[in-house]
Amino acid sequence: MPMTPAQIENYVDAAAAALGLPLSPAHRPGVLRYFALAADFAALVEAVPLSMSAESAVHFAPVETEEKQA
Repeated sequence: MPMTPAQIENYVDAAAAALGLPLSPAHRPGVLRYFALAADFAALVEAVPLSMSAESAVHFAPVETEEKQA
């Protein structure tokens, strides 16, 4: 379930305070937009069903594109 704008604002404010990170009023709208985007990405990842035996990859090895292989 995606976070509401109010939840995002509360989280950003609490996280900044907990970290002792001053958040400039000029930067706050951009931080809130980015966090909302990141929260949407997280919701997509969390929506993927995984089996109880699923494990994270130990090593990521990207595959070359067909263009590079030719």
